[in-house]
Amino acid sequence: MSKNILGDSANFQAKVSSVLNRNVKEFGKKFLFDGRDDTCWNSEQGSPQWIGIELVEDHTITELQIMFQGGFVGKNCFIESKATDLKVPFYPEDTNKLQKFPIDLKIPVKSLKIVFEESTDFFGRVTIYQVNLISG
Repeated sequence: MSKNILGDSANFQAKVSSVLNRNVKEFGKKFLFDGRDDTCWNSEQGSPQWIGIELVEDHTITELQIMFQGGFVGKNCFIESKATDLKVPFYPEDTNKLQKFPIDLKIPVKSLKIVFEESTDFFGRVTIYQVNLISG
C-alpha cells in the first residue's frame, strides 16, 4: 500500500539549503511538511537550492510530489541518495498545482536529497508549499 512517508515528522529529519532572510518562523523547512496550502518554505536567492531528508528506516520511494509557487519553481531538478550514484531527474512545470513525478532509485534508501540546480525566478529563489515522498 502506498503512503506518504513524510506525513509523520517522527519518520524523518529534514535540512534545507537556505531560508529567505533566515526567517524560519515564516518560511522555514517545517512548512514543507505541514499539509497546509497557506504556508511554505522559501529559499534565499542563489543556486543550487536543495532539500535533504534523513529517514528513520529504509524506504522504496516510488513517487515525489511537490507544490511550488509559480514563478519560483525549480529547474534542472533531480533526486539523489547516498546509497546509490543515481541522479533521477524530474521536470516540474511553472505552476502552483501539486505535481507528481515517478521516482525509481533502484534500492530502498534512508537518505536523499532533492536538488534544484536553477529556478524560474531571476534571483534563483525556490518556493514550495508541499513535499510528499510516496513509498510503495
